[in-house]
Amino acid sequence: MKTVAVSTVLLMSLSCNSKKTERSNEIPIISKILYDTSSMFYTDFSKYPKERKPLSIGIFDSGTGGLTVLEKFIICDEYNNLTGEMQPDGIPDFANENFDYLGDIANMPYGNYAQENKTEYLRELVIKDALFLLREKPSKIIVVACNTATAYGLEDISALLEKSDTGIRVIGVINAGVNATLSPLDRNADYAIGVLATAGTIASNAYEKTILKTRDEMGFKGNITVVNQPGTGFAESVDGEKDYTDHNLTAMCDSYRGPKCGRGENSIKPHLMDVYGFDTENGALFIKQAGDSLLSVQLNSSENYARFHLVSLIEKYRLSGNAVPLKRIILGCTHYPYLLNTLNEVISELRNYAKNGEYIYRSIIADDFEFIDPALFTAKECYEALRDGKQLSLQSIRGKVNAFVSVPYPDLSADKLNKDGSLSYEFKYGRNPATEDVSTVTVPLSPETVSGEVLQRLEKLVPHSYALIKETMKQ
Repeated sequence: MKTVAVSTVLLMSLSCNSKKTERSNEIPIISKILYDTSSMFYTDFSKYPKERKPLSIGIFDSGTGGLTVLEKFIICDEYNNLTGEMQPDGIPDFANENFDYLGDIANMPYGNYAQENKTEYLRELVIKDALFLLREKPSKIIVVACNTATAYGLEDISALLEKSDTGIRVIGVINAGVNATLSPLDRNADYAIGVLATAGTIASNAYEKTILKTRDEMGFKGNITVVNQPGTGFAESVDGEKDYTDHNLTAMCDSYRGPKCGRGENSIKPHLMDVYGFDTENGALFIKQAGDSLLSVQLNSSENYARFHLVSLIEKYRLSGNAVPLKRIILGCTHYPYLLNTLNEVISELRNYAKNGEYIYRSIIADDFEFIDPALFTAKECYEALRDGKQLSLQSIRGKVNAFVSVPYPDLSADKLNKDGSLSYEFKYGRNPATEDVSTVTVPLSPETVSGEVLQRLEKLVPHSYALIKETMKQ
């Protein structure tokens, strides 16, 4: 099915018996890992630990956004730990499990690789993330917390694990998010579902394909309209990428790569400025005007990115003329739940926004509308997989969290770096796959490797994960 901004998914448009086709273009790094003993990536999986229960659960994301997934793992209490029945028992389901978390900050945002025609390099990055959690920190299961990585690399990881003969499983967030969205719905009604994700995830069409497949499997008879919105700059602003959000700025900058003022589908529309409700204080927004004409706008806070993209999604749906109210919006990037309060505020504001006495958005937002965060459902899938495989930890002490991030390789030349020491955009998205060039290294997450601003945000928004990470920082 062709990817479009707003598309109606018909049950009869696809054969219910369609089979998943196997990807044939295996990327070179998989062969290097499995067979090339001269390669730095070669891994002898015959030496992989046979006793899996004590091993960690490995989780990775393109940045710190995946900690929202880890947070759900840590606080998840959906099962009885003794019987395995889906019944909370007051004890977190993963209380005794160890976690290794990797945030590939140096190479993010993953969503831009597709638009720069570098999907093969992105697939290689995803394999390298998984390899770290298999080789450097042996894991008993891999969780891909990044939607873009799931969309472009889950099949590659599955292929690697199958050929490694380790029996290790991999779980991605997209299926969990779609299952959570569709499972509670009446199979006979029509629905409108929004997907807010990175540009790369939207371009992959992964969510729409999965919605199609899942609705067929669940036997839906009604129509589902899918509204896609690429969140350009949203995740990057959450992780403090200077090309998208720089709190040191006092005026517009030439390096800005976020949404711009214009008439394009995903541009900031001058006539919607009162609908966006942007924060204009403390350098959160820069505006250039000539009289009453708005010439240029630069967003400079993650809250304003959240506002812009959510309003854009709902305005896009309003203009489509479809009268079925939006029932759910899937937060298809792990960074987006950090701004859930802002997103809910926008929904409330849109319900009450009136133009010429008419509430133009109220009828297209369902009364029981909700955002779907796939994280909890990913945790449940992981728990059931470990329980079914008899791999849940038997240790009696509370588990630990070791967190790692990628940083630029210390010996990179200055022409490959920005002034703040991060990889320059041109170098980051100009790299090619199938080489053994080293441009990043993995180090423990600490005050030396991430900014104080990021740590403060983590402490506030993922307090349970941060507390456990902080403990291992001190050791």
